[in-house]
Amino acid sequence: MESIVLFGLLFLFLFLGVPVAVSLGLSSVLVIAFLSVDSVSSVALQLLNASQKYTLLAIPFFILASTFMSTGGVAKRIIRFSVATMGHLRGGLAISSVFACMLFAALSGSSPATVVAIGGIAIAAMRQVGYTKDFAAGVIANAGTLGILIPPSIVMVVYAAATDVSVGRMFLGGVIPGLMAGIMLMTVIYIYARIKNMPRREFAGAQEILESAASASWGLLLIIIILGGIYSGVFTPTEAAAVAAVYAFLIATLIYRDMGPLKNVPWKTDVESYSQAALRNLSAIVTKFPVIFFHSETRGVLVAGAKTTIMLMFIIVNALVFSHVLVSERIPDLITNLMLGAGFEWWQFLIVVNIILLIGGQFMEPSGLLLIVAPVVFPIAMQLGIDPIHLGIMMIVNMEIGMITPPIGLNLFVTSGITGMSMERVVKAAMPFCAVLFVFLIIVTYIPIISTWLPTLMMGPEVITK
Repeated sequence: MESIVLFGLLFLFLFLGVPVAVSLGLSSVLVIAFLSVDSVSSVALQLLNASQKYTLLAIPFFILASTFMSTGGVAKRIIRFSVATMGHLRGGLAISSVFACMLFAALSGSSPATVVAIGGIAIAAMRQVGYTKDFAAGVIANAGTLGILIPPSIVMVVYAAATDVSVGRMFLGGVIPGLMAGIMLMTVIYIYARIKNMPRREFAGAQEILESAASASWGLLLIIIILGGIYSGVFTPTEAAAVAAVYAFLIATLIYRDMGPLKNVPWKTDVESYSQAALRNLSAIVTKFPVIFFHSETRGVLVAGAKTTIMLMFIIVNALVFSHVLVSERIPDLITNLMLGAGFEWWQFLIVVNIILLIGGQFMEPSGLLLIVAPVVFPIAMQLGIDPIHLGIMMIVNMEIGMITPPIGLNLFVTSGITGMSMERVVKAAMPFCAVLFVFLIIVTYIPIISTWLPTLMMGPEVITK
């Protein structure tokens, strides 16, 4: 009875247009107040426990790092490097755009941020060399979804917080699937480009590759700092997020100078010697460094990051209250017993989970949907012997597809905004490439070793104690 009322209220509120966070919290409180033997004071206790989850502290730092990295200069340098290495292939600019999305995904951890940063430049560049606007938009909308699959991913941190799975193992679990998804998209583009005889560029040459790599190296170094620091034991994922935020701030303001008081100030002019340039830059950094923290553009980035953090954390806290009601009413146990009693095998269960997530992904934001579904399906998956990392990666791939399926696909809205195309046109452009991700979902679902091999090799199998 309680489970029917709980989910009935949740979907009723969502159908009425109530925000996801409020729907989760309100339905939980109403069930506790009128139907549960649990005390309403347990809500306050859960809010306190949520505020003390150390893993959640990584989210605002990763969001802040992503916001600093999305200032524009990093994306331009990554695109230049991608074009230099892959632009000479048939359909090379589109392939380069996918590669650039993969690289930027490893910096931002966010799909919409990847679409905005890379798409704003890459779509215009593809149009200039003869690609259709629809093709360019479809490529970017789909490649942008890699932002939540390639580590470090904010959605992976959310899953880890909801299920008490290791963030480090989740990051490792996303490496091979992320590379596979990107390679599959690039392969399909290459085959299509060969069939349609799409444009290609001249090989840029080794010098351009080296120069573009050097230009992008400061941004790409963040990948090594985060993942290398975590797996070498230098710091935890949460500490890595804090380091990433500070590093991204310094890169954007002092090295690339895309924002702040040193914006557009060159490191060296044609009339300066290297020693003169070094002295001028040292003087500028020393005098301007205190001002950087209070500059209007720095405040703007901090405010944007804070808004995103507050929105996401409000969803998470209410989702944890919802999860508490599920556990206290033994709803996951009830569903587990029903499925096991009906003779469900692990592969049948994963089909059900995929269907639920594919349908839900059309209407909900990834983190909110994951926080609703994960507490229900996770205990069942453990009973059926499904690896928690495999389950998490599979769920995130479903979230990817949800971001490019109407009516609430975030990447569709972002792509529509940066291209000026209608939503219907963007949907049609994205669907052919969405089929690639759907095939990829089937592969990831039924070949668990793709997700589990690397984390098991480097950190051993995940042990669930609860």
